[in-house]
Amino acid sequence: MRTALTLDPDVAIKAKKAAAKLHKPFEEVINAALRVGLDEVLKPPAARPYRTKARPLRLRQGFSYDKIGKLLARAEGEDHS
Repeated sequence: MRTALTLDPDVAIKAKKAAAKLHKPFEEVINAALRVGLDEVLKPPAARPYRTKARPLRLRQGFSYDKIGKLLARAEGEDHS
């Protein structure tokens, strides 16, 4: 597809230098750069890792963690076996 494109002067200079260095046509360098750039722009953002804040665990008054059966009965009801 043929189209007119206005490049900023600094971009045009970089593209011309890249074309000369790579011994490739200017148009090919522009197309390759656009492909790479558009892939990067359209890539979904990286998910941030899920983090939780650490909180101190304290014993609750009235609960004896030594008698787990009573603790479960109190938490889940007397039907717990």
